[in-house]
Amino acid sequence: MAASDVKEGKPLTSMADVITPNAQGLRPSDIVKPEDPSTWELAWIKGVTPWDFKEPQLSLKEAIESSGLVFPSTGNALVPGCGGGYDIPYLANTLGWDTLGLEIADTAIKIAEEIIEKEKEKNPKFLGRISKQDFFTLNPPDSQHFDLIYDHTFFVAIPPSLRPEWAKQMAKLVKPGGYLITVLFPLVPDFVKAGPPYHAKPEHYTELLSGDFEKVVEKVPEKSSPSHVGQEVLMIWRRKVAL
Repeated sequence: MAASDVKEGKPLTSMADVITPNAQGLRPSDIVKPEDPSTWELAWIKGVTPWDFKEPQLSLKEAIESSGLVFPSTGNALVPGCGGGYDIPYLANTLGWDTLGLEIADTAIKIAEEIIEKEKEKNPKFLGRISKQDFFTLNPPDSQHFDLIYDHTFFVAIPPSLRPEWAKQMAKLVKPGGYLITVLFPLVPDFVKAGPPYHAKPEHYTELLSGDFEKVVEKVPEKSSPSHVGQEVLMIWRRKVAL
């Protein structure tokens, strides 16, 4: 199925079609304030975390296991805005890579740390870890840049004014020839002015990334989690190599 087909079905007519509120009727846009990053922790405390799926997304598994990409036997991966860290063990175990998750909410970090500790108990060679770190200030030496970065819901979580800086940081952090896997979810329509999540469509990624990346995949995933059906697009980008 092509990415252009993703909007078939019931049209989105309100924010309720995009994000289901929690038991108290709250959505992330009711709590998270773009000028105050500490409000992400408040969203976790109040349980307003519709992005917290408690397992790796099927779209990520498709990207890693059946998209035709060839990954080296050693490498390192980054998951910005990793939340509870469910993708860290998947990437670390499936690829055998050093995998770093970034998060700023203490409650989410605690969840991720517990998951990572359980993995280490099962496998002392497990290479997953998490850091309390702002993605936009991450500045490792060139030798520690990443073979793969995975963005699921991070792009739509940041204010649109930060998207150009997001793209610059991705281009800086992904090694030449490395991959950026982006899963656009949810497909927030343009009538939704408040966020997060903010209005996004595949063209927004293309406009920002095409200078430094080559798009190698754009599709609706073959399988989606129940909450993602008809509301996600998988895009994979290869970092261009300077001639």
